[in-house]
Amino acid sequence: MSKPLDYKGRAAISNLAGRYEKQSTAAEDDGWGSLDAELPPLRTETIIDSSRSLLSYNKSPDIPFDRSINPYRGCEHGCIYCFARPSHAYLGYSPGLDFETKILIKPDAPALLRQELAKRNYQCAPIALGSNTDPYQPLERQQHIMRQILEVLQETRHPLTIVTKSALIERDIDLLAQMASQNLVSVGISVTTLNRDLARNLEPRAAAPQRRLSTISRLREAGIPVNVMLAPVIPGLNDHELESILSAAQAAGAQTAEYILLRLPLEVAELFQEWLHHHYPLKAAKVLNLIQETRGGKIYDAAFQQRMSGSGIYAQLLAQRFKLISKRLGLDQPHSPLRTDLFRKPDANPMQMRFDFFD
Repeated sequence: MSKPLDYKGRAAISNLAGRYEKQSTAAEDDGWGSLDAELPPLRTETIIDSSRSLLSYNKSPDIPFDRSINPYRGCEHGCIYCFARPSHAYLGYSPGLDFETKILIKPDAPALLRQELAKRNYQCAPIALGSNTDPYQPLERQQHIMRQILEVLQETRHPLTIVTKSALIERDIDLLAQMASQNLVSVGISVTTLNRDLARNLEPRAAAPQRRLSTISRLREAGIPVNVMLAPVIPGLNDHELESILSAAQAAGAQTAEYILLRLPLEVAELFQEWLHHHYPLKAAKVLNLIQETRGGKIYDAAFQQRMSGSGIYAQLLAQRFKLISKRLGLDQPHSPLRTDLFRKPDANPMQMRFDFFD
């Protein structure tokens, strides 16, 4: 019988092989209690990402941006539901525990960004940060990659959006407040639940729910636009909190709101089901049945326009509840477009001597 790899501070309970691997391994009990010993600490490993480009472009019709930056690949927050987990399979790692513990960092990201923004044919449009993995995950405290990216974007007056569930964003309020005064930035704070126990299991290394609400307040006090993101809504697990989360976020200062239905692409489906049966065995069948009800009888439907909100009666009820509470709280206002007319191209190599200094 296989034993769950239930490491403290980690969400995944297995390290299943990615879809491109030819072999997989599993710990098995030999009958002598060999798996009864307490698991040793599972430490985070940093790996240099040698990618020579930084901006990623997309043409998805249901995503409100066409370019993004991800300073990190993999995420130490370890959210079990993270739809980015399958991307680790491209690197030869597991979307399970590897995704939470083998983090690729891009220390040259600021220099790469400067080069790309300086290109003659670059056309300015808002850049999304945090669209895949959190740019303010724990490693950022030591790496400061996100901070340096912001410094380049502030220097060039380039618009950006940020999505995070980390209080570490408060470190950069000085930069963000200056950019907000020019309508160059908006921030989305993800709040999944107000239940600390559920949050600890779902998102073991992310900020606690009340801490995220405090972050919303701090950002708003600095004049930074804040959108609360109820993501993901998990039918049968946290969907009953929809009204309470939005009410708490609005009281904290959030101006707008969005929600995203749970997405379980590729390996995430198996990882989430393992987690669900391990932590909430009595709710597992109900949760999975409701998920399938919102996905046309499947565990996931990747169709554009539906993948974010689902389909069917249960999904429609969620959408109606969200619409009503958002309207009552005044969170249903449209997002103000960010300015692009202030953008100025940077020097591709700021260390190189500029002769115009001597004119």
